[in-house]
Amino acid sequence: MKYPISPESTVTLHLSLVLEDGTVAESTFEGEPLTFTMGDGTLEEGLELGLYGLNAGDTQRLVLQPGQAFGLHDPDKLHQLSRSEFSEELVLEPGVIIGFDTPAGEELSGTVVALTDETVDVDFNHPLAGRVVAFEVEIITVVPAQE
Repeated sequence: MKYPISPESTVTLHLSLVLEDGTVAESTFEGEPLTFTMGDGTLEEGLELGLYGLNAGDTQRLVLQPGQAFGLHDPDKLHQLSRSEFSEELVLEPGVIIGFDTPAGEELSGTVVALTDETVDVDFNHPLAGRVVAFEVEIITVVPAQE
C-alpha cells in the first residue's frame, strides 16, 4: 500500500539542488539517500512543501524562486567583524564557511565575503538565499507518522 507524504511522515529520498547556471549545490543521487521526518528541520520548509502528497516511486522537479526555499538575501545579515575575533590558525578567505556560537548556544554558519588586515566581512544568510534553485527528488519510501 502506498502512503502519501504527510506531516511527520518518515521519508527516504534522493534529492538534488541545482542553481540556474547548472552548478549542483547538493545531490544524493550518486550516494546514500537522505532519510528524515517531515517537519524535523532537516529540509527547509519551502522544500518540504514540494513533497506533500508524493508517494514512494514518484519523482518531481520544481524550480523555486528566491524566497521560496532559502529565503531572500537579507543585507542586515552581513556583518563586519574585527579580525582579532578569529583564531590566527584559521585560514580566512572569501568563500570560507565558519561556524559561530550564538549567545543562546546555537551554532550559526557564516560565509566570509571580504577581508582586510583589520576586518572580516561575514554573510550570515543561507548560501542559497536569494537564488533560483531547481529541486529534484525521487521518493524511495514513505512511512506514515502513526507507524
